[in-house]
Amino acid sequence: MDQETLAYFKEILEQRLRELIEEAEKTVTGMTDEGETFPDPTDRASLESDRNFMLRIRDRERKLITKIREALQRIEDGSFGICEACGDDIGIERLKARPVTTLCIDCKRRQEALEKIREA
Repeated sequence: MDQETLAYFKEILEQRLRELIEEAEKTVTGMTDEGETFPDPTDRASLESDRNFMLRIRDRERKLITKIREALQRIEDGSFGICEACGDDIGIERLKARPVTTLCIDCKRRQEALEKIREA
């Protein structure tokens, strides 16, 4: 992959990383600043439900942050865009859709097919 394309993906990944970290900081600030008390148990339950939902989202984003950092490391070490299963290049369109991917579309399809078989 040429340097210009790598720089393009690096910028996309770094921007997404900044966005995710910013959202995580907002969540932490929002949860620690809230000094609201709710005399109504239903309101309190609603707040707790919303918090739990937000924490589940942030946990998924935390995992994505890890994948983004790994993708940035692959850009640095020269292995970005190479399928870890077969060693072929991962298509640019696939990388545009999911820049943290480590599998080409054919290997990903095989992986998903195997997962379906195991689930059945």
